[in-house]
Amino acid sequence: MADEAVLSPSLNAQPQTAEWAASWWMPRHEAKLQEIKDRERIDLVMIGDSITQGWESANPDNAAWNMQPVWNEFYAHRHALNLGFSGDRTEHVLWRLRNGQLDGLSPKLAIIMIGTNNLSIKRTPDDTAAGVLAIVEEVRTRLPDTKVLLLGVFPRGEQPDNPVREPIKQINDTLQQRADGETVWYLDVGPKFLNDDGVLPKSIMPDGLHPNAKGYAIWAEAVEPTVAELLGG
Repeated sequence: MADEAVLSPSLNAQPQTAEWAASWWMPRHEAKLQEIKDRERIDLVMIGDSITQGWESANPDNAAWNMQPVWNEFYAHRHALNLGFSGDRTEHVLWRLRNGQLDGLSPKLAIIMIGTNNLSIKRTPDDTAAGVLAIVEEVRTRLPDTKVLLLGVFPRGEQPDNPVREPIKQINDTLQQRADGETVWYLDVGPKFLNDDGVLPKSIMPDGLHPNAKGYAIWAEAVEPTVAELLGG
């Protein structure tokens, strides 16, 4: 018999098993399932990794890392659910979506931004993009009446010649082709973070990957016209 096709790593749905995440990842998953059951209304779902999870950061004593004012301005009144999990790659998101995180939901809009952690372990742009697009299709299948806003992978590395910039461009070039303007929309807000010379300022992403509160404000403002249109206000 012919060998069974080997599933692409980015498509092989599985829970996060990294040692550093063992104490919190599955408990967070279970907590999100309970939140979904407890909430009376969820109109907006945000799906992603630590960059999405970061919306939950509340640090009143350090404004640079207190995302709550931006969240409250743009998303709290929109009955948003945060399904961001730090360190997640596409295969982890697929597992979560197939294990309850979309059950019983009927949101108007799902925002997806994922993929940068695939690159962190040297996944190819094609493999990573395939994983992201599989997530889009998973959402479309499970939530056929929900609009999808697919965001390009955010830029990484302070300098424009950082070697990860080109793979990100390749991924985003593939992702934008999925948009049809009827069920799936695409936005690349990455350029909003960059200076004219392509530098990613430390004042926005101090570690060259994770936005601070200023970066989250840029993100929210960049997607706001599209989000408002897709949510109907």
